[in-house]
Amino acid sequence: MPILAPAELLASLSRDQRLLGLDLGSKTIGLALSDVSRTIATPFDTIRRTKFTQDAELLLAVVDKQGVGGLVLGLPVEMDGFEGPRCQSVRSFAANLARLRDMPIAYWDERLSTSAVTRTLLEADSSRKRRAEVVDKMAAAYILQGLLDNRSGFA
Repeated sequence: MPILAPAELLASLSRDQRLLGLDLGSKTIGLALSDVSRTIATPFDTIRRTKFTQDAELLLAVVDKQGVGGLVLGLPVEMDGFEGPRCQSVRSFAANLARLRDMPIAYWDERLSTSAVTRTLLEADSSRKRRAEVVDKMAAAYILQGLLDNRSGFA
């Protein structure tokens, strides 16, 4: 299935399917799940990246076990709106994943998601160790929640 616009992704899902949000980093992949009503995003897990094949295997196991019908990948657009090398890396990951599984994928602008989550964790007085443990999956939830909250703005 091709890469879809967020509205098309939501329209392609059956009533009981969830979305899986991904925050792709060079060392980890943060995961977040929506509820079946696709209203709330919850931090789920963090995958330590190794090789694409192993990463995809772990990711698709979550997809199968959790009833996921589509993926939302954070797209790290530069502050000036241009797409740099990190965006190309995310797009390549999505293309490779699409070859393994016919599943709808959408991108969501993730500008400042990790910064926002880190700021929230600092305000909550989380330790450095705790922040390191949860920041990626919380950033994935921030990305996914952004899409869920903006669905009324999709034309």
